[in-house]
Amino acid sequence: MDFFSVGVLVALVGLAGGTILGLAARLGGFCTLGAIESAFYGGNQTRLRMWGIALGVAIIGTFTLAQFGPLNIADTFYASIKWNPFASIVGGLMFGYGMAYTGNCGFSNLARIGGGDLRSLVAVIVIAIFSSMTLGGPFAAIREYLFPQRASESMQSFAYLFESMSSIPAFYFAYVIGLVFIGWALAYPGLRNNRTSLFWAVMVGLAIVSAWWGTSWIADASLGGVDVQGHSYTAPLGRSLIYAMTSTAGGINFSVGSVAGVVLGGFLGSAIKGHFRWEACEDPQELGRQMFGAALMGVGGVVALGCTIGQGLSAFSTLTYSAPVTVAAIIVGAIVGLRQLVSGFQPE
Repeated sequence: MDFFSVGVLVALVGLAGGTILGLAARLGGFCTLGAIESAFYGGNQTRLRMWGIALGVAIIGTFTLAQFGPLNIADTFYASIKWNPFASIVGGLMFGYGMAYTGNCGFSNLARIGGGDLRSLVAVIVIAIFSSMTLGGPFAAIREYLFPQRASESMQSFAYLFESMSSIPAFYFAYVIGLVFIGWALAYPGLRNNRTSLFWAVMVGLAIVSAWWGTSWIADASLGGVDVQGHSYTAPLGRSLIYAMTSTAGGINFSVGSVAGVVLGGFLGSAIKGHFRWEACEDPQELGRQMFGAALMGVGGVVALGCTIGQGLSAFSTLTYSAPVTVAAIIVGAIVGLRQLVSGFQPE
């Protein structure tokens, strides 16, 4: 802190974790929609089971930090906002449906930008615009009326609910849940025998933990100069876009570093594999479909308080009430969207 502002320091934490996530997407094939497609249409659950490893590592690591390290889960955004089930379901369905139409979530689109995909650049810009419109723009009043966000007086976490009911420390419950996810993942031979997928799944979990550790440490050292934050790629896309244009939206911060890190990791991963190439939409219809899906993701991600990474990993690592419901809604929305797209190419 003698050399860098706290904003720069948390941005570096975000950059490091985001780079790992971007590498995992390009080198390890870590992708939400790809996992759903492979499992439901390809008969291969390897990419889906990678989420079990990532979740298990993230949950165990997060609650280890909460028990023995600098993290106070009550300081995280996800555990401090009163859960709105309606917002989780509606926002999750919108996000999942939009993800199917776009072909990737915000996180995967960032990684693909690093590989030269200009379609993903358009999608990310549209997500950023619509998330900002929903967060503080013309859609904000409607969002606040339909899906109000209120601070909670109690921890919105299953682990702490269990602790209050049983007097057993929350981290014991969290460890059991984390081990269940890891056991479920390793029960699948396709993942068990794939060292590359295992490695990158573990790295994804550690990237989530690194965000909690780094921002907690800096928040404590700066006497609350920054918030405790986790990786997410809906509202942060809007903040990063505004920062890139005006250097405002909170200045240099964790979100900016995290977004830049995923693009950097995507570029490094594509360069390592020799997959970097410029790509664009084949026709206006494809571009329109992707922009429509991106707009839905921008709105849905803000309503649900997170995306596949924000709710699916960061919030889930704290075992908040919203995470499993939002993830389930995203999966349902994605399956419905994929089914419509696939049936659209079938003969009558």
